Amino acid sequence: MSLFWIVIRQLAEIEAMATSKKVITKEEWEKKLNDVKIMKEDMNKLVMNFLVTEGYVDAAEKFRMESGTEHIDLATITDRMAVKKAVQCGNVEDAIEKVNDLNPEILDTNPQLFFHLQQQRLIELIRNGKVEEALEFAQEELAPRGEENQSFLEELERTVSLLAFEDVSNCPVGELLDISQRLKTASEVNAAILTSQSHEKDPKLPSLLKMLIWAQNQLDEKAAYPHINDLSTATLEDPAI
Repeated sequence: MSLFWIVIRQLAEIEAMATSKKVITKEEWEKKLNDVKIMKEDMNKLVMNFLVTEGYVDAAEKFRMESGTEHIDLATITDRMAVKKAVQCGNVEDAIEKVNDLNPEILDTNPQLFFHLQQQRLIELIRNGKVEEALEFAQEELAPRGEENQSFLEELERTVSLLAFEDVSNCPVGELLDISQRLKTASEVNAAILTSQSHEKDPKLPSLLKMLIWAQNQLDEKAAYPHINDLSTATLEDPAI
């Protein structure tokens, strides 16, 4: 986080200088970093935000004990992860029951999320070769919602079109049967539960890293300076001159 602000400040300084690239040595860069003071409490909150949002229950509890950050309700994380896992495994009915056990208002107030869960149920029926059951489910549960919402109807038509192909590899919407579709639906449910629990639906850390990459790309046009090319190690590499 401190490095991001260093990049931004340096970018602003260089904007006012000549057009030729400025060369910033690793020693100069590290000195600037050391001049930025970041509170440990803020860093701990950033880490805890990531662990809670992504559902790392054991890690969140251990980190809470070691860092002394605020108490967290581990049960809510465990329940949320159970819902997410159920969707990822294709057990959509079980996931819906678990969501309603957590908070019935989540699905009652989010028709798009409920439709996507029902759509995922239809996909799982098609995946398992239950053609008659899939058609009946589509007609009884999804068609009425499609009549009320044009985008729902289009998604329903795309999903049902899977039944027209014996070989889904030739189907233009075959990606609906990919695991990535389950993950997409699971992520949507996870975000809705987090919102209902007054948590942020996305962790802050990945956004900060994206901002860092953006800032480095902007500064590349103005200066040669130490880069972080590997975010996993955050190692500063000497500027390319």
